Amino acid sequence: MANQHVVKRGTEWAVLKEGGKRDTAILDTQAEAIKVAKEIAENQGGDVIVHNRHGQIDRRNTYGKPDPYPPTG
Repeated sequence: MANQHVVKRGTEWAVLKEGGKRDTAILDTQAEAIKVAKEIAENQGGDVIVHNRHGQIDRRNTYGKPDPYPPTG
């Protein structure tokens, strides 16, 4: 499972795998970066963590395969 972060890079937005050293993608808008991060997270499982332009976490969404053993109740 690999979380994907959407972060500001100057005037552009980047997708960065959690713990990664290099950006996976650099895009013109935050919306484009979120779309790419979501596609990666859906394929690999994980969260998309969107940072605002000041670097603070704005929101987090979980994607990927559902838990095979959901809790009962």
